[in-house]
Amino acid sequence: MTFIEDRRALVKMAHMYYEEGATQSEIAKEMGVSRSLISKYLAKAKEQGIVKIIIHDDVIHPFRQLEMQVERSYGIREVVCIPSFGGESSKSRLGAAAAKYLLRIMQDGQVIGVSSGTTLFEVAKAMTSNQTYPSVRFVPLVGGMGNERVDIHANHIVATMAGQLHAEYKLLHTPVMVDSKEAKKVFMSQSSIKSVFDLAAQSDIAVVGIGGTPEHSTMVQSYLGQEHQNHFADQDIAGDICYNFISKNGTTSQSTWNERIIAFEAEKLKDIPLVIGVASGKEKVQSIQAALKGKLIDVLITDEETAKDLVAEQDKN
Repeated sequence: MTFIEDRRALVKMAHMYYEEGATQSEIAKEMGVSRSLISKYLAKAKEQGIVKIIIHDDVIHPFRQLEMQVERSYGIREVVCIPSFGGESSKSRLGAAAAKYLLRIMQDGQVIGVSSGTTLFEVAKAMTSNQTYPSVRFVPLVGGMGNERVDIHANHIVATMAGQLHAEYKLLHTPVMVDSKEAKKVFMSQSSIKSVFDLAAQSDIAVVGIGGTPEHSTMVQSYLGQEHQNHFADQDIAGDICYNFISKNGTTSQSTWNERIIAFEAEKLKDIPLVIGVASGKEKVQSIQAALKGKLIDVLITDEETAKDLVAEQDKN
């Protein structure tokens, strides 16, 4: 074929294949050439710009550009956004998105560490699958919070997840806070508690919530009551992860609170191959940003408004 005839042929083949839905074999028969040649010509049509493939991800996946902005701004592996609804509906949808992500990547035989909180409880409720994971072990990363809202304790969450997937789980029988750092040392040396944290350190994946500043923390109010504001007045605290309060740059805060909590250390999260942070809301933008800056999480599951705020905050710097 001459060049002009070649382009005419390319256009015809492209129309038949992409618009009329003809197979390569059907096109080859009509054009009187081999099927392999049709495949080469279709590839050539792309090279010459006769055919351009456009992926309409703005319709199918409207937040992809926003997700990429957050990923690039903070150097995070992956961001998953959901629409912003507000209230309990948002937490439920956030939990469902995190459960879907976890089910897509997890493999039987893995150890999965889990923190606590209302959003993580929504993740647990949404962890349903036809596939079973009999060799997966779910392990709590934090102690309990007393008698209030037992359903959001890490022990209850790991048991729920394991029950949904027919997996194994460990329980951590300890409060989240003790009276002193000396008491913490005694607790952490107990074989039953140490063995759980040793297993947590072997986690292949961790799923964690990200809490806001102390004034927004129900955990702090439960333990410190109305005096909690005075307790943290002079400290640089952006929020918490696994009950460890962290500074704005993502390092562990030098707080007496951190000296007394029974929880997986924030810095040790960096040793876990994949840490999924699940959080949203204006009151948590600062704490999420701190976790991102500190490289404490690898994947963020959040909502549209929170993602936009994260980009805006980064653009200020």
